[in-house]
Amino acid sequence: MAKKNKNVSLTGEEKRIVKALLAKGWRNQDIQALINTGRSATINGGRITGVKKNDRQELATDDQLAFFILKKRSYDSQTGLNQYDDERLVRAREAMILAVQIFNSAALKFRTEVFTVLANVAWTYLLHEHYQRKSVAVVNVDGRSLLLSQMIDREDCPLSKGVKDNLRAMKILRDKVEHLILGHADLKWAPVFQACCLNFDKVLCELFGDQLTLSGQLSLALQFSRMNIEQLATIGKYEISPQIVAIDAQITQGMTEEQLNDIEFQFRVVYTLDAAAKTQAHFQFVSPLSAEGKEIHNVLAKKVAADELYPLKPGVVVAKVQEMSGVPFTRNLHVKAWHLFKVRPKKGAIQPENTDKRYCIYHAAHKDYTYSPNWVDRLVEEVSDPQRLAAIKL
Repeated sequence: MAKKNKNVSLTGEEKRIVKALLAKGWRNQDIQALINTGRSATINGGRITGVKKNDRQELATDDQLAFFILKKRSYDSQTGLNQYDDERLVRAREAMILAVQIFNSAALKFRTEVFTVLANVAWTYLLHEHYQRKSVAVVNVDGRSLLLSQMIDREDCPLSKGVKDNLRAMKILRDKVEHLILGHADLKWAPVFQACCLNFDKVLCELFGDQLTLSGQLSLALQFSRMNIEQLATIGKYEISPQIVAIDAQITQGMTEEQLNDIEFQFRVVYTLDAAAKTQAHFQFVSPLSAEGKEIHNVLAKKVAADELYPLKPGVVVAKVQEMSGVPFTRNLHVKAWHLFKVRPKKGAIQPENTDKRYCIYHAAHKDYTYSPNWVDRLVEEVSDPQRLAAIKL
C-alpha cells in the first residue's frame, strides 16, 4: 500500500499534468487517483487544489498528457512494475520466463542454446537495473553497456560466490553455443541451468521485492514431465561427446569440491525412495530456502553418512529435550511423540525403513532407529506448549 504523507509535493511534471486535466474538466478526486497510481508516497487532495488556484501554472501538452495517462495505466497489478518506468525488470523477468518455457518445450531441440542466451540477457538486465538505482552508469560514453562478466567481478556486486560461479559457467556455455552444436548438452548441464533459474528468482526478490517472484506465474523446474526409474537410467546412459566433456572441464576448472557442491552453482538432488501414491510419484524442484523446500527431506548435492545426520539415540533425545525445555520428558513420552507425529513405524512393522527422514532413520544392520537434531528441536517446541504437551500425553 502506498505511503500517505501530507507533506508530499507534486513534481513539476505532475503539476503540468494536473493543470491540463483540470482544463479538460477532470474532477479533483479523479486527478488525485490518477496521480497516486504507482506512486511510492501518495498526495492528498490539497495538492490538486493548490495547482487549480495557481493561474501561472503551465499546462502539459496533449502529447505529454496522453503519454502520462498511458504510463499510469501500464502498471502490472501483481508485480507493481510499469512497462515504461521499469522496462529492464519487465524484460528481465520475461527473458527468464521464455528461457524456461523454451527449455521445457518437447518440440524443440535448440534448448541449451536458447536458454543460455536468454538467461544471460535476463541477468544482465537485472544487474543493470540494480546498478542504475545505485547511480552507477551502466552505459558508457561510447554507447557500450556494462557486461554481465564485468558486473559480477565488481567489488560491490550483490551476488554470492555460488551465484557468480554459476553465471561464469553460463557465460562460457553462451559463448560456445554461438559457434558449436552441443548435442545432448541439455541433460549434461541441466543442474547448472536449474540453479540459474532459482538464483534469478531469489536475487530478483531480494533486490526488488518479493512481489516480483516468478513462482506464481511459472514453475522454475526445467523438467515438468513425470519420470520413472527406467527413464532416469536411460538418461544416465547418454554418451557425452569429448567436445562436451572438454567444455565441462573448462567450466569447472579450478573449482573445489565445496564449490562444485554449492547448490547455487548447480542444483543437484540425490533422491531416496519412499512409498508414494501414483499421483505423487513425480519429481518437483523448489527453492531450498522456501517454506516448502525446508520441508522436503531429500539430500542435496552429495550423500552424507546417516550417522552424521541422525546421531541421536532415543535416550539422548529424551535427555536433550528435558534439558532444553525444562519440562519432565520421559522415554514413554518420546514413544508417544514419535507415534503421534508418525516419525517412524511401530515395532515389528513390515517396512521399518518408512520413516520421516527429517527426523529419523532406520538402521537395518542393527535393527534400530536414531534421530536427527531437528527432532529434538521439534520436541522442545511441542512440549513447551502445555496444550501440545497434553496432546502427546494422551
